Amino acid sequence: MSRVQRSATLSACVIISALAVTTAWAAPALAHGTGHGHDDGAAAVAVVRADEAAVLGAEHARAHARLRLAVKDTEGYPQRTRTASLSSLRDSQRQANARFGAAESGRFTEFFPSPDFGVHVAQLPTGKVLLFSFERTEADPTKETGPTNTVGRTNAGRAYLWNPALGTGARAFKKVAPPVVLMPDGTHSPRPAPFFCAGHAYLPNGMVAVFGGNVGGKGGSGAKLSFVFDPWTETWYRNRDMSVGRWYPSAVTGADGRQIIMSGQSERGTGTPTPVVERFPALGHPVPWRPYDIPLDLPSQRLRSQAPFRNDYPHLFSMRDGLIYGLGRDADQQWAFDPVKDVRTDLPRRPADFRGYGSAVPLPAGFRGPDSVLVLGGDPRDPHTYRLSGGRWTTEEPRAFGRTQDNTLILPDGTLLTVNGALDTRDYGNGPFNPKADPKYRQIELRDARGHWKLGPAQRLPRGYHSNALVMPDGRMMVTGDELQQIANDPDIRDGMDGSIELYEPAYLHRGSRPALDRAPSGELGYDTAFQVRSSTPKDVKRAVLLAPTTVTHSVNTSQRHLELRFTAARGDTIGLRTPPSAADAPPGYYMLFLLDAKGVPSTAKWVKLGVRS
Repeated sequence: MSRVQRSATLSACVIISALAVTTAWAAPALAHGTGHGHDDGAAAVAVVRADEAAVLGAEHARAHARLRLAVKDTEGYPQRTRTASLSSLRDSQRQANARFGAAESGRFTEFFPSPDFGVHVAQLPTGKVLLFSFERTEADPTKETGPTNTVGRTNAGRAYLWNPALGTGARAFKKVAPPVVLMPDGTHSPRPAPFFCAGHAYLPNGMVAVFGGNVGGKGGSGAKLSFVFDPWTETWYRNRDMSVGRWYPSAVTGADGRQIIMSGQSERGTGTPTPVVERFPALGHPVPWRPYDIPLDLPSQRLRSQAPFRNDYPHLFSMRDGLIYGLGRDADQQWAFDPVKDVRTDLPRRPADFRGYGSAVPLPAGFRGPDSVLVLGGDPRDPHTYRLSGGRWTTEEPRAFGRTQDNTLILPDGTLLTVNGALDTRDYGNGPFNPKADPKYRQIELRDARGHWKLGPAQRLPRGYHSNALVMPDGRMMVTGDELQQIANDPDIRDGMDGSIELYEPAYLHRGSRPALDRAPSGELGYDTAFQVRSSTPKDVKRAVLLAPTTVTHSVNTSQRHLELRFTAARGDTIGLRTPPSAADAPPGYYMLFLLDAKGVPSTAKWVKLGVRS
């Protein structure tokens, strides 16, 4: 074939591939199970043509296949419907928020496209945000979007970095694809690792460890996958497989910097949660501590004690007593785990009955680590919040209404903010897989330092299942997630940016100028140790706070932590502070350091690292 002929062939492939649908090299059809809110209907599959793969390469051919699928999907759910829906949401948001003052309730600002749904997100110590999920198999929001039950190469994951320093356009995103794997699904087809609906937590060196994923079939079955994302080199590393498969597990970082992994549906499929508890890395292997400690091919360790949760994604918290608290969705499955002695003890039954995907937050407790947890959401009929403290439960002040799929964050000033929510999984108030939502679920709720709640402004999109939020180093909040709402309101379903992000400015950013944090230590800080920071506005500084970064999915946020730092001295522009007393108070790793004024207005954060390697 001559160069001219080859060029003509390539051009023809590009043009034809946008319109043609063929089964020359087809992946298996989908048959979604009902587990985890997934529907029973068959969904379309992005079909890769053999001739395209031979000429363009597999990755380019898959991109063309996805484009064909997008074209096809506009027939069942046309672009004009998406455009009209997004326009309506923009107008109703503007109207609803006209009555809220920014200095009292904050405000939503930018709304922009993202190349990923953000089923999983993590704030990295580089300032960038990691988003990962799955390659969609459907762009009609009245059907299941993801490859839950898919077997083969279309059951694949994807990941991106968003760099806020580069703005909100396409150039601010970078693809960081997961490693290619061969899954034990009978096809052994190579594909980017299907690590969606995994569990994750931070290592002391700022890396994000990810455990589990989806093998496919049987309503979604657990993968034994174990990965680490390195924010410094922006690279994924694979570790040795876990001892069991996990689909919807939870993970938390303990006082020793190792992660405890629990629950998740096993490799036998949905309805078979595993009781096995594992630790990563295994004892006898070093904890990745420095930015250049690459955790490659490290094993996990199976513990003697078990966590027989009947339902997946329990809330896990490492508390100031050094124990791991596992708060299950079932009222009678509340446990404390001692990772040193490897034993489990019972906690009192929670007052409320079963709770689905709702929030849980370790409440701020001054300069010490948390000793109580607030459980909220997960039941649309119950607006109450429940506090576990001192081994007993109390019923706390309710929110305005019950909601599931919500995300509750600790802000730098120690207040709480709830965003996102729905009536039930995939149900926003008008039945499952109906993108129309009850407007109330778009309103945030704010909890002040006294524990009182009030409603706030509305976000652009309703976001329920798979919604997420995190606090950024500049004090703003990022909101994303819920693939069905994102594709239902996509301004251009064909452009490859099928996700979206919305930014919220808390009220403290509208209460005057911010104190300055000009310099903070760049090295490791020991516990109960004095250190100094520099501020060009030292007289404005009344508080210093450490806020742990968030990595969250499915309303499960095990990393949150808020600690007040003790003042030791002040001289000129130098402010003396003291770190938390122990690793039980604040597990080793990276934290955002904020200085706050008397009105609770925070500086832009600097990253500091707690813990000195012995």
